Amino acid sequence: MEDTILLEVVTPEKSLIKVDTKEVTAPGEEGEFGVLPGHTPFMTVLKTGEIKYGGKEGSYRYLAVNDGFAEVMHDRVNILVESAEKAEEIDIQRAEAARDRAEQRIQNADKEEIDFARAQAALKRALVRINVATKAG
Repeated sequence: MEDTILLEVVTPEKSLIKVDTKEVTAPGEEGEFGVLPGHTPFMTVLKTGEIKYGGKEGSYRYLAVNDGFAEVMHDRVNILVESAEKAEEIDIQRAEAARDRAEQRIQNADKEEIDFARAQAALKRALVRINVATKAG
């Protein structure tokens, strides 16, 4: 059995990463799941959250992702998501501004007609981006 697994993350715009790694952790719809080389194959829906991968000498890399799908096979993990950003590429000030806008919209929900679910989703995306960006290093 190989000691690495191929991780590929693809958005509608581009292939973000294609890398051999020791392990992958992703935000499944039913909860976070981890994958090691030789894992039992499955497919699942992904929710907005963070992908963690690496494990070589204890180093990990992080991605912020928005809804999508994961296909796990014995030797690879294919992730198809609406959008994804590497931790080191996230503009934390922009993410904080998005968080503030979403929080303001939610607070004013009684005063104005907004799509509450859309505002909550925007808040979650912003919080994930902020969390992932703080792990860049």
